[in-house]
Amino acid sequence: MLKVGLIGFGFMGRMHFDNYVRLAAEGAPVQLVAICDLLIEELKEGKASGNIATEQDVYDLAPYRLYDNIAAMLENEELDIVDITLPTNLHADLTCMLLERGIHVMCEKPVAGSSEDGWRMANTAERTGKTLMIGQCLRFWPAYEYLKACVEDGRYGAVTGGYFFRGSGAPKGWFLDGSKSGGCLVDMHIHDADMVHWLFGKPEKVSTIARNVIPGSGYDVVSTHYIYPDGKVLNAQADWTLEGDYGFSMTYRVNFEGGNLVFENGQVKVNPNDAPSFIAELSDDMGYYRELKYFIESIHNGKPVSICAPESAVGTLEIIEAELRSANEGGTLVSL
Repeated sequence: MLKVGLIGFGFMGRMHFDNYVRLAAEGAPVQLVAICDLLIEELKEGKASGNIATEQDVYDLAPYRLYDNIAAMLENEELDIVDITLPTNLHADLTCMLLERGIHVMCEKPVAGSSEDGWRMANTAERTGKTLMIGQCLRFWPAYEYLKACVEDGRYGAVTGGYFFRGSGAPKGWFLDGSKSGGCLVDMHIHDADMVHWLFGKPEKVSTIARNVIPGSGYDVVSTHYIYPDGKVLNAQADWTLEGDYGFSMTYRVNFEGGNLVFENGQVKVNPNDAPSFIAELSDDMGYYRELKYFIESIHNGKPVSICAPESAVGTLEIIEAELRSANEGGTLVSL
């Protein structure tokens, strides 16, 4: 039985909590035993806001051992896995320390605040032989898995162009401190940059236009073009200033030589050039559940996390850093 300690009990911590509970109920070899957060006494009685609803508003944490200090949790618990859902700037040092202690680590995206720190994490995992996975959850999201399959098996020919979008109202708390989150570009837009990387490999160049709206938050609106040798036209946009009743959306449109795929309102519509359109059959499970299930199974079976290796997540962050340089220079083309 793999014993898990969860560090961070905000929105993403609760999302992971929900899925560990589900996995255990389904018979997975995992048990969540401890939860740590500096504000655990406040958070255990309060709600956490996010783009997607968690299973509960207020959680009963009586079955778990609660800590407000990481060192105390590590001293008192024998853990196989620690799951980190803390601000991005805290990922690297904590991850490396845990790996050095012989603990497997699930770390939320982005991997770190810089690719230098990300490589330090990846290298530590390789040296210690412990499993590190970064929560780039779209790699496990059914709508994006379907797109990946279409790209890889060539059923509609080569990709000629595509567009990815992610938008919401402004987040709360530490996310609006650009020194901790990196802003919309690093925290939200990285999902779609990761999809571009996962689907097509690293681009040769990027050109990014971005703007800051909320003081101190970093870039809040971003649009990036990705340049590849074959000339495909790819763009990804993100915006976390969509207030009012907008809510949250993630969409894509990808055009192939023989058709196109459009993901919106939770459905993937497939439009072949020479046949009637249809709605793809997809799992109802979200990527959070599927990534944790894969992570647990990989550790239990002694297999590497090939779908989301830490080196690949760092590669995505390197793309983001190139986008940031381009944005700072008014959209100039930046080579990777």
